[in-house]
Amino acid sequence: MNQAGPSVPRRNVGRRGRPLASRGGSGRGGQAAGSRGGRSGQGARVESNRRLGQVPPAPARPRRYKPGTVALREIRRYQKSTDLLIPRISFHRVVREVALSVTREDGPTRWQSQALEALQEATEAFLVHLLSDANLCAIHCKRVTIQQKDIQLARRLRAAWGAPV
Repeated sequence: MNQAGPSVPRRNVGRRGRPLASRGGSGRGGQAAGSRGGRSGQGARVESNRRLGQVPPAPARPRRYKPGTVALREIRRYQKSTDLLIPRISFHRVVREVALSVTREDGPTRWQSQALEALQEATEAFLVHLLSDANLCAIHCKRVTIQQKDIQLARRLRAAWGAPV
């Protein structure tokens, strides 16, 4: 034991045995209130911690959810909403490109906005129905992940019942 006698209150002393200055403007001449003297700013403290061998605290990371939690939240969100999921401009661009490759005319093809909107509604409904059938095929195989063969099987079963492939 280095201390002699009963517990002695420790003084606030620095590394060299000098008393530490209290925070706040305690009558230090020529300095503004709240100034501590020496280097200013947060960077000086971090550098001094590194010099002393102390590790600075790690930056706060964003919350990490368990696998599948965010996916289920997105499924609920998209099932509640009625808006279209494919971006409108991208879909219109693809439709115009396909229409140009199919038609033999070199002239510009004009589309009504309602026609493009109806086509997008039908396309998204078709894809949702196809993916739900593919999900049933994957569940039947005791899998959770949809694979390419599930989509192919769903399309093949639809064609057997006379549905457009």
